[in-house]
Amino acid sequence: MSIRALALDLYKAQQNVDDLQKALSTATPEDKDELARELRAAQQELQTLRRMLDGKKESGSFRKRFSGFGGFKP
Repeated sequence: MSIRALALDLYKAQQNVDDLQKALSTATPEDKDELARELRAAQQELQTLRRMLDGKKESGSFRKRFSGFGGFKP
């Protein structure tokens, strides 16, 4: 998956979290439990996408910089 696609998914996930937070603040007591579960799941997805995007951003030069350490052979 490309960085651009991950960033787009991250944006959509953030919008979903924001929408759920707004809905939760105005929800009736009966609906709050369901919305809270949905919000937790959306926040977990958001965190996963953030970690994936951070990993993609570091992977290029970061791996090249440290690739010589594993190639040492006595």
